[in-house]
Amino acid sequence: MGLAVSGGSDSLALLLLFHEVAPRDFCVATVDHGLRAEAAAEAAMVAALCGRLCVAHHTLSLSLAKGSAVQERARTARYAALGQWCTDHGLAALVTAHHADDQAETMIMRLNRGAGLRGLAGMRSCAPVPGMADLPLLRPLLDWRRAELAQVVQAAGLAAADDPSNRDTAFERVRVRAAMTATDAFDAKGFAASAQHLAAADQALDWAVGRLWQDVEEHEDRITWNPPHGLPPVLALRILERILTAYGHTESRGADLSRWLDTLQAGGVATLGNVKGDARRAPWRFTIAPTRRH
Repeated sequence: MGLAVSGGSDSLALLLLFHEVAPRDFCVATVDHGLRAEAAAEAAMVAALCGRLCVAHHTLSLSLAKGSAVQERARTARYAALGQWCTDHGLAALVTAHHADDQAETMIMRLNRGAGLRGLAGMRSCAPVPGMADLPLLRPLLDWRRAELAQVVQAAGLAAADDPSNRDTAFERVRVRAAMTATDAFDAKGFAASAQHLAAADQALDWAVGRLWQDVEEHEDRITWNPPHGLPPVLALRILERILTAYGHTESRGADLSRWLDTLQAGGVATLGNVKGDARRAPWRFTIAPTRRH
């Protein structure tokens, strides 16, 4: 196992808990994004702690530029570096310290954006590392509260690193966190439980789509599908996602996908990406769209 440990309270607790239950079965990496001068010292602190615990540690140094969407860019670069580290060292999975409060914040942000079932299921306890489908990302602390993890660190007599970006209200997550902590109306563990229920519902839809996919026919030059009468749109959308994936598209297209389905259900012809769907007669027919000439 490879643990991602930044030096903050949550990830230090992850390190301590893993050392308690599996002291010889993991190693640790700390990512220095190159955005804060203090990050190098924080990585050194984690390395020193790992040394005392006889745990292998690596610092992964990046050189990100400051500017717009810095948290999103940092997240992408961090997972890429950690995933490559796991691959290079033959590690079975990447483990992070996401917890119940993180889950609640994620769900609120996605609610604000009008996310569907898949998004509202939040972070999964086991999912692929972003960009690395064959490497599992494990989140074993989704049932823990932030305060509970802080108590683990405090009991060990450790001082966690403090990233000031966690208090910068320019970031959406920080604003959501502030709103949640300003009132007792939010129950993070309740959000975490709801996320588990939604994830189970999402898995049920995937199971149903797997059955429906048996009626999809893949030919050398086309894919055909005859949707059953009365099929709920949510299932039809997922079949269309799979058809796009079969043609090399890996990202869900949200509203564009819904408009594509609307056109096909009306018996029309429409193209999404480079995939042409033709529903003028049954079965629906999907082919690579011809290249446009200018």
